Amino acid sequence: MSEQYYIEVGVNQRNHDKERICGDMFLSEKLKGEQRVISVLTDGMGHGVKANVLATLTAKMAMNFTKDKKEFNRIAEVILCTLPVCSERKMSYATFSIVDIQIGGNTRILEYGNPQTIVVRDGKILDLNWKNVVTNGQNIRRDELAMCEFTQQKDDRILMFSDGVTQSGLGTPKYPTGFGHENLNKFILDLLHNDSKISAQNLAKKIVNFSHLNDNYKAGDDISCACIYLRTPRKIMLFTGPPIERKQDSHVAELVKKFDGKKIVSGATTADLLSREWLEPVIDEPTHFPGFPPTSRMDGVDLVTEGVITLNAVAEILDRYKPTYVMTQTPPDRIIKMLLESDEITILVGTRLNRSHLDPTLPTQFELRRTVVKRLIGLLETKFLKDVKVIYI
Repeated sequence: MSEQYYIEVGVNQRNHDKERICGDMFLSEKLKGEQRVISVLTDGMGHGVKANVLATLTAKMAMNFTKDKKEFNRIAEVILCTLPVCSERKMSYATFSIVDIQIGGNTRILEYGNPQTIVVRDGKILDLNWKNVVTNGQNIRRDELAMCEFTQQKDDRILMFSDGVTQSGLGTPKYPTGFGHENLNKFILDLLHNDSKISAQNLAKKIVNFSHLNDNYKAGDDISCACIYLRTPRKIMLFTGPPIERKQDSHVAELVKKFDGKKIVSGATTADLLSREWLEPVIDEPTHFPGFPPTSRMDGVDLVTEGVITLNAVAEILDRYKPTYVMTQTPPDRIIKMLLESDEITILVGTRLNRSHLDPTLPTQFELRRTVVKRLIGLLETKFLKDVKVIYI
């Protein structure tokens, strides 16, 4: 495919009622050198710690074998031969869905036991032409192990579920046999009709929340939904620190002005540089949060914050970030929200020495700009699968 698109991956989960750990596991990894994105959703039988262990083992095996480009029948065979089998149900103690996207090529899906993965294209559920997978592994029903392959297109959405979604509401007057595939498909299409640009994360969250509602807010099983959204990339630039030589100021200011996307400026000296070059005033905002330097505003920039202290807080929050994290209006959270809503992140880092950073009275957790930036890059690329470009000036 010559058309450029970004692959956004979002997941939302809710534990079985009164359980502190989820019996489902989701893993996703971007293989930059191979232009591939692999996502795995597994569901351990039952709930709680035992289910989590089985789901985690299955997810890691599935991810590693898929990364090694093993044939799908071989992947299924190894997983099913490794996992124990329930003596009563005659099925593996974990189910799984694997989505392997070759950027610019085809997408392969392998699944066993999970509700069928769906692809939404142009407001309709795509017919994926599923085929049975034959293995030499354990004696399982052929209709439970299936694969498909298709050529993805921009704006496609790929959705995976654990059976906590399709079986939500089981035994209630409204859904005596569970929510089911037909109701789920209609619910998803209605959501996309009402908001065609909804993010992968928000779509997954709405599906899980509705499933929880079906269970009267007492989940009868672990509920998981993962969504993959192929779309036009959203771009953002984070500019922090002036260039090492002052004669570069005008060049850097022009780079920022011409950038096609949202812009964050982090650092008073950095903001002053743009203000001087653009002839635009920096105006302090009245809102102040204890523990954080205030933000400012300037025409041509979406957010202006203090520098290293704020970025260090951003890195700390991203390190422990979970989908349940509640955003506030603090400067670090405002930066995080903008970064996570973006796909291609350009970080422009000035290398001029700021002597205030050498103050020995600063707290021990305080990190210098380049150290913080390296930490941010690692988190954004590995934990959040963002495309990050860094320019040192």
